[in-house]
Amino acid sequence: MQHTDSNLQAQLDAITTSTRGLVQPERLAITDDAVQELLATGIESRVLPVGATAPSFTLQDALTRKSVASSDLLALGSLVIKFFRGRWCPYCMTELEAWQGLYPTLRERGALLVAISPQMQRQNDFTVQQHQLSFPVLSDPGARVAAAFGTAYTVPDKMRAHYRSILINIPFIHGDQGSDTWRLPVPATFVVARDSTILFSEAHADHRVRPEPQDVLAAIQSRI
Repeated sequence: MQHTDSNLQAQLDAITTSTRGLVQPERLAITDDAVQELLATGIESRVLPVGATAPSFTLQDALTRKSVASSDLLALGSLVIKFFRGRWCPYCMTELEAWQGLYPTLRERGALLVAISPQMQRQNDFTVQQHQLSFPVLSDPGARVAAAFGTAYTVPDKMRAHYRSILINIPFIHGDQGSDTWRLPVPATFVVARDSTILFSEAHADHRVRPEPQDVLAAIQSRI
């Protein structure tokens, strides 16, 4: 499908192209191999599909520091849920900034948006402030809600060493979670109807690939 109203993937591909021009091939290979290994686990097939019932959750908002319940949000309209890895991921931040630009359109269609990551609240607060996000950014300690949606995985040892080598301190970012310190979500997008039915579901083991916003908006429009 061609997307004329949104060009998110082209922006993400530009990040990939730039990275490949700057980073040593042996370091690039570590990430490429990790993506293939994660794909081989079958994680994409375990993500909750369209038609499934979305799990309920209550998580803390970065800006207000108040608990946000999915049931309260769904009482107001359809809900777009975006699971992202963290503010250290340029692909995630590019995607969230794209959605910030589309948030008025989303609200006009009677829908809401939340972004969820396993970052501690302070890190999510930095995310909101630095990228001027106006939608809730929620902390999911240990990626437990992500796991309920089928998107969570444990970072393997080789990638842990790689992250440390490029100064991405996941335990610090997550505020440590004991055995769950190294849990991350694969980037995933869900649209949930007011009755908790999942209308749109897309997740990728390759963090460099994301759904086009117009496809997500179309799922909401089809239910109006």
